[in-house]
Amino acid sequence: MIGFITNLFNRAPPAISEARPSDAAELAALHGVCFNRGWSEDELERMLLDRAVLAHRLTIGRRLAGFIISRIISGEAEILSVAVASSRRRKGLAKQMLNLHLRHLAGRGTRAVFLEVDENNVPANRLYRRFGFRTVGRREGYYPHEPGHHGNAFPGQTRRNAALVLRCDLP
Repeated sequence: MIGFITNLFNRAPPAISEARPSDAAELAALHGVCFNRGWSEDELERMLLDRAVLAHRLTIGRRLAGFIISRIISGEAEILSVAVASSRRRKGLAKQMLNLHLRHLAGRGTRAVFLEVDENNVPANRLYRRFGFRTVGRREGYYPHEPGHHGNAFPGQTRRNAALVLRCDLP
């Protein structure tokens, strides 16, 4: 019982900060377990060195729990990726990151934000809708289908899910 109480009070709150090039290895490791094709450390380091890129990382204690990364061009931004460690999902962390990230984008003069999301990713679609994103396009066959994850494909059949292109206008 004492261990449970100690753990309860020793839990660090989530902290969000800008990601730096030195975070690339840690971000690549998380991205690799969250997506079919994870980005390499080199790819992420190059992105984080780009002045047109804005990235935030979320840590709990000293452990990376998530990140969000966007590219800004001419008053518009594209969210390139949002990743949350599987053990930390459904705790509102993506919501916290997205909220802060959108405020920072607006502070840099961004007026419209775009992103692509798997049509069958219900939690992500729900989150984006809450922030005012709306569907402005659709790309058929964009995401690889994960058997047993979203829908049913017949054995030997390759099925791909559509990507929804979403847009949010910032104040």
